[in-house]
Amino acid sequence: MTGRTLEELGLADAPREYPLTYPGAWPADSGLLHGDRMLPLERLVHDDRVPVLAVGSNACPGQLRHKMAEFRITSPVPMVRSRVTGLDVGVSAHVSRLGYVSASPVKSAGPSRELFVIWLDRRQLDVIDASEPHFRRAWLPEPEVRIELPDGSALAGVYAYVNRHGVLHDGSGAPRRHPGDQRALLTGLLVASAPLRELFGVTPEEFCARARRDAGLCTRGTRLFAEHKWVTESGFEPYADGEQPGGPGTGASSFPPLR
Repeated sequence: MTGRTLEELGLADAPREYPLTYPGAWPADSGLLHGDRMLPLERLVHDDRVPVLAVGSNACPGQLRHKMAEFRITSPVPMVRSRVTGLDVGVSAHVSRLGYVSASPVKSAGPSRELFVIWLDRRQLDVIDASEPHFRRAWLPEPEVRIELPDGSALAGVYAYVNRHGVLHDGSGAPRRHPGDQRALLTGLLVASAPLRELFGVTPEEFCARARRDAGLCTRGTRLFAEHKWVTESGFEPYADGEQPGGPGTGASSFPPLR
């Protein structure tokens, strides 16, 4: 087996264990996650799997390894760095029991950005579904969301996890963009809300520690986001509700429905 270990690449830490590192370290390029190693990727499309867009820690090999290991799944995960249009990375309107405020996909007319598509088999998809209780997996068809692969080809669509609680807005009503820096995000939220500080403390470290040991506190924090009127829709709710045209099996996609 060739490739390099996650430790050698600086990709080993899982945000589940180190919440202030969320969303975790992402690979520099496409690759095949196989156990504790990243291997060269031989192909970009895997017809025996389904494509899932990772906007947060699901693009972190250390996090994926952690999730799969819980269920003793050892099969590899292809990870393809892709150019995405029609979607940006927003801030989830809930507090995770893992100690962080996660990322959520939001509809966007802005410029494209690079994100990872992970190709999952049935068992792997079940694991990721189970790890995302605050999200609904939704099929986002092209052209609503365009996924361009490194060779210039585009997917007919992709699965993504849409937040059940909505996303935080930026004060103007538009979805707030996730900074990719958990410490900065938590600092800003705590500064903006005295009630949030009463629940979670005054520092990001206190926030993480309190959230990780108290599910009820996380629920109260999630409720507080709504009470502050900080919450808006992601724009992808119709797809999560199953109302979208062009879903898998309708002819607009070559990928099977695996719900």
